[in-house]
Amino acid sequence: MTTYDDRANLSELSATVERVRGSVEGVIEGKPEVVRLALTVLLAEGHLLIEDVPGVGKTMLAKALARSIDCSVRRIQFTPDLLPSDITGVSIWDQQRRDFEFKPGAVFAQIVIGDEINRASPKTQSALLESMEERQVTIDGQSYELPSPFMVVATQNPVEMEGTYPLPEAQRDRFMARVSVGYPSVDAELRMLDVHGGVSPLEDLQPVAHAHEIVKLIEAVRGVHVAEPVRRYAVELVAATRAHPDLRLGASPRATLHLLRAAKASAALAGREYALPDDVRELAVAVLAHRLLPTAQAQLNRRGAEQVVQEILQHTPVPTAPGRRDGLDGVPAYPQQPPRGL
Repeated sequence: MTTYDDRANLSELSATVERVRGSVEGVIEGKPEVVRLALTVLLAEGHLLIEDVPGVGKTMLAKALARSIDCSVRRIQFTPDLLPSDITGVSIWDQQRRDFEFKPGAVFAQIVIGDEINRASPKTQSALLESMEERQVTIDGQSYELPSPFMVVATQNPVEMEGTYPLPEAQRDRFMARVSVGYPSVDAELRMLDVHGGVSPLEDLQPVAHAHEIVKLIEAVRGVHVAEPVRRYAVELVAATRAHPDLRLGASPRATLHLLRAAKASAALAGREYALPDDVRELAVAVLAHRLLPTAQAQLNRRGAEQVVQEILQHTPVPTAPGRRDGLDGVPAYPQQPPRGL
């Protein structure tokens, strides 16, 4: 049931998120949709994969998001010689205590920046799997909880580039969304030169929100209502990827969960306590495409996963049934709204 507290939480969310958004957009010029997606993933308790060519601001985006929040941050530079224990930690024998002492690895932080994740070996990449899904690390049979909030922001270069190892399917599936920063527009690049030509834009960046505020906002997002027609729409989109002739691997049930959680966060960012089909549509490509494997024939025809998801969106009927708790708490049905950008 929607209460005044719910609306107050969403109002508080809006003010806090606007501060974080303004802080990050001051560093990442001309990419509001990328910043919004990053915030959506954060509030949906997901992990973000940033993929693009070198030099467009992948690591800058991750650092700007981390520095805008007063929380613990660790950066991992993935290299071929990086070991799994460098990420998760290791038990070391203490001679004085005559017992093993656990030394936490780099993953023990609220925001973990994994830089160039696909330059490490698959074995090292897989060290993140348990922490990303279970939010804990198990070493020598002992489990260690990770802090809250916990988010992995990983960057990677396109697979075609030298010295890269493609992420395993299991690890790609752990990332809620993938985004490409892209090259800035001419005007945005000129503003970047004017504002940041002499110094790093991160030098003067100060936290504008505390970690406990983010935890409260995450709790508010959990309370966003998703009606049965919207849930069914998300399930139908994901199911369509499993039957598409151009895909040899469709999206998993985890993808459905991620899509709905992201839709709830998107609705909250828009100030709504209920999700719309539009929230699902706008996030479908970012949430689904990186999990899909096109067939060899599709690759020969230069049909990528993003194109397939767009095609599925075009052919899957959008529900028109009420998206709120219509008839349950007296809240009227939502009006149909035109799609908007992230």
